[in-house]
Amino acid sequence: GLRGIRLITDGIPATIPDGQGQASTVSLTSAERIEVLTGPLAQLYGNSAGGVIQTTSREAGAQPQADAQVTLGSNGLRRTDWQASGRTGRVGIVVDYSTFQTDGYRANSGAERKQFNSVLTADLQEDTRLKLIANAFDMPHAMDPLGLTAAQLSTDPQQAGTNALANRTRKIVSQNQLGAVLEHRFSDALRLQARAYTGTRDNLQYQASSATAGTWVGLAREFKGLGLQLGGKTRTDAGDKIDWVLGLDADRSGEQRQGGATAAGEKTGAITRNEYNEASNRDLYAQLNWHLSSVSGSPWTLTVGVRRSSVDLKSRDDMPVTATDPNGSGSVNYAATSPVLGATWHASEQLNMYANWGRGFETPTLAEAAYAVTGTGSTRSVVGQFNPNLLASQSQHKEVGIKWTPTRDMRLDAAVFHIQTEREIVTALSDAGKTAYTNTAQTLRQGVELSWRAKLAEQWRAQLSVTWLEATYDSAFTTTAKTGSTYTSKTVAAGKSMPGIPEQQLFASVQWAAQGFGAKAPLGMQASLDWVARSRIWASDANDLAASAAGYGLLNAKVRQRYQLGPGHVEVYAGVDNLLNRRYVGSLIVNQASAQFFEPGLPRNAMIGVKASLPL
Repeated sequence: GLRGIRLITDGIPATIPDGQGQASTVSLTSAERIEVLTGPLAQLYGNSAGGVIQTTSREAGAQPQADAQVTLGSNGLRRTDWQASGRTGRVGIVVDYSTFQTDGYRANSGAERKQFNSVLTADLQEDTRLKLIANAFDMPHAMDPLGLTAAQLSTDPQQAGTNALANRTRKIVSQNQLGAVLEHRFSDALRLQARAYTGTRDNLQYQASSATAGTWVGLAREFKGLGLQLGGKTRTDAGDKIDWVLGLDADRSGEQRQGGATAAGEKTGAITRNEYNEASNRDLYAQLNWHLSSVSGSPWTLTVGVRRSSVDLKSRDDMPVTATDPNGSGSVNYAATSPVLGATWHASEQLNMYANWGRGFETPTLAEAAYAVTGTGSTRSVVGQFNPNLLASQSQHKEVGIKWTPTRDMRLDAAVFHIQTEREIVTALSDAGKTAYTNTAQTLRQGVELSWRAKLAEQWRAQLSVTWLEATYDSAFTTTAKTGSTYTSKTVAAGKSMPGIPEQQLFASVQWAAQGFGAKAPLGMQASLDWVARSRIWASDANDLAASAAGYGLLNAKVRQRYQLGPGHVEVYAGVDNLLNRRYVGSLIVNQASAQFFEPGLPRNAMIGVKASLPL
């Protein structure tokens, strides 16, 4: 899942109240657009809103249409997508079914998934619209090759991690969700939106403990929520425009968490863990934008907003209470007020300059609160017991920037940001794959973001995005890893870099189209060349050089040809990623107790596919 980012799909949250987000419900094959919100104003979205990613599925057009797509690639990649859309009267529907399979580059890394997504829209009245969303996600297996140690990575990056094969480490996931969004316009100046959703998610994971035995964890989740939002527009006596939003959210997620032992990758023996975890929130929010241009002649927009959040985490221990297994039930409430302020100076039709400020908070997730440290000194260990002592971290966000379009074919965005966080949630003790957390460190994230895109000529365009980010611990703390009966404690000094975050990232792209770039996908050939680069990333809080992944740069190439075929069209495409066959680490498992930090990226790999679209 995702942490620190709020996910919204077709108006329905894909992030549960504790801040854990699941991207399973995002059907990219039927997505029409993706909106990303970063910076202080994202704090209005509540708990763990370091940013917001909102996806919207396409809706049926006036002309019925069928689409089919097949993609084949390296390492046994097979992907298909089948989509149909149509409209009758005031009702339109889009139905999408996609499949994905891969044998995997590494041992024990094959995966398979199937996804269904449908969106039905109905104009009930001239001013009332209903959207119904239904999606299902089925991943019958996603084999887990685990991370590699530095020695294993150097010897053979294709191998599976320690004991992965013996324990058949893997994950099985299924999710079903239904949602409804009702929009009603009372007038041009007042509108109402209401949403409701419900769903279930089952997650079964097999983990490795030793060469002969492992463990399993099962989560059976049900979730639901309601939301109301009222928005309007008005004018002051002086003629200034004001637009405003008021809203409330109420969401709940509950899951039965069970666990036990495995032998050769299958369950064995009795259940050793059985508890019910619950997270819920009740939020009220408001935002107002005041456009001051008509009062003073100065083209300013002032933004003010506030969100009041209350988040409850609860755990009910359903195991029999014994002398060695005490009652692990517990509950905790987190409440926070998140204000935001912003000002934008519209210097000209081409240039906006802005400054934003906001406060946010991040509660522990149910997974972080599910473990606690028991014992003292050399008898310490991590147990599956609810930890109500974890506090929510609090952050203060500041940002200034510009958005500039010097010409119709060019845009430049730049931002400088500064984020201070208190009571950051950090690792207290790692023990045999289980991790307990604590609040210790103060952290600082500051940096610069630049993005530029331009149409260089009728057939050429380019894009560049660069980020410089300094993410450091501002206060010292101690973290401990336990392997068997051996403890390894390290003091993380103030000034150390936070793991898992590169200091520099770069994306550059040059694209060419034989018939130029228009509003619609043009016929003929298109090609692009992309450069993706990242600096060194630390895998541990202590910034040990041996626990870091070197920076890299990758070159990716794509080409496609689009043909008209009667009333429809056919698109043939091909791509090669990591064209120069660089060896690199794609991701890290931060603070892994057995030093299996590294997950290798793919060597040179290719794909080819075809997509056909036909009006019906």
